[in-house]
Amino acid sequence: MKKGFTLVEIMIVVAIIALLAAIAIPNLLRARLTANESAAQGTLRTLSTASETWAASHGGTYPANGTDLYTASPKYINWNYCGTPYQGYSFNCGMATTGYTVTAAPVNVGVTGNTTFLITTGGVLTP
Repeated sequence: MKKGFTLVEIMIVVAIIALLAAIAIPNLLRARLTANESAAQGTLRTLSTASETWAASHGGTYPANGTDLYTASPKYINWNYCGTPYQGYSFNCGMATTGYTVTAAPVNVGVTGNTTFLITTGGVLTP
């Protein structure tokens, strides 16, 4: 008598694996989307804190652009987020010596994020 798996047994195992994948993959994608949105909010808060710290150190004058925060010595931020995609979001920094407005928009809506976030002078974050 030969021992082994029948075609029916193998098909049942493949069907179970496919069912588990169908359940797990959407949850994984949703978790990634949520993580990207949380990272975008955190990055906006980082840029806001750096800008407010800059203003406190420079007599109430805010940085003229995001590069000022990155190239200062010591640096106020470790990465120049302005104009570059980061964790599924693109950051548009509207900086002036009188204040700032930074927008975080998903690079691919529905895949990397669903919500566009905005932070303004004083650290007011709005979705």
